[in-house]
Amino acid sequence: MTTESLRWFKSSYSANGGQCVEVAADLVASHGMVPVRDSKIQSGPVVALPASSFSAFVAGVKAGVFPA
Repeated sequence: MTTESLRWFKSSYSANGGQCVEVAADLVASHGMVPVRDSKIQSGPVVALPASSFSAFVAGVKAGVFPA
């Protein structure tokens, strides 16, 4: 996986406060993975999560499972 060829995006709820992650949905259909990286260090490490795990995380965030 090369991070240069992916289309990265941040949430539309991001306030650009510097504490954001970016995700790329390019590999969901072909590999079932969601790459995630720190928006401040775009050339840094990328964590590739199974799409089901990422979906569960997003659902938990929306449900307030993770304290602020």
